[in-house]
Amino acid sequence: MQNEHQIIKSVYAAKEDVHKADDLIREYIPFIRSEASKCTSRPCSEQDDEFSIAMIAFHEAILGYERNRGAFLSYAAMLIRSRIIDFQRKESRHTGNISLYAETGEDDRTVMDTIADSRDHYAETDGLDATHREIEELSAVMAEFGVSFSDVADSSPKQERTLQSCAAAIRYAAENKELLDELLKTKKLPMAKLVSGSGVERKTLERHRKYILVMLIIQTNGYEIIRDHLRHVLKGKGGTPA
Repeated sequence: MQNEHQIIKSVYAAKEDVHKADDLIREYIPFIRSEASKCTSRPCSEQDDEFSIAMIAFHEAILGYERNRGAFLSYAAMLIRSRIIDFQRKESRHTGNISLYAETGEDDRTVMDTIADSRDHYAETDGLDATHREIEELSAVMAEFGVSFSDVADSSPKQERTLQSCAAAIRYAAENKELLDELLKTKKLPMAKLVSGSGVERKTLERHRKYILVMLIIQTNGYEIIRDHLRHVLKGKGGTPA
């Protein structure tokens, strides 16, 4: 993995480029899984809810990080712990299997200590909770369509030419209400209509289907913070501002 100076440089680049954010998330999946495992006291797999929550939290850390918050990985680890603890607290209301005074495994600190620290931190972070809510909501909607953040990272176009082709398809679909209505109803891309209307080859659309699907979900469901993040990418990349 990268040294701290390079990490910060990569994080700031990822704030402005969704593809670089995807690459950074992919690079740090071992770190994300490790932090999630610390919170579960067992090896955490990609099928676990905690892993998905940790992935979202890491992306949230990219969006919310500033240099004055110290080391990025420490900041990301704090967010991951906080989000998973929040999840476990909600689950405990039904199962009763977690104590707020249980030790977290770090210097005899308890879950309650970590929550208190997190609350102090968030009191100083304008808009971070709103960002978290958008990412959480987006993740839930993506699940209804059968896609995850890791799916999007895997299917994101890597070449400029391919990115422009995908942007053309996204632009066409976003401007076509009938197509969007069909997408929302069937939870699938109307591939034949998208090929015919956008002029993009079917094999390109198939290869990057999950990426295109999520970009359309973001553009059509009012995710203002995430849309603002993507606006910088779609401008100057041959696409339409979100």
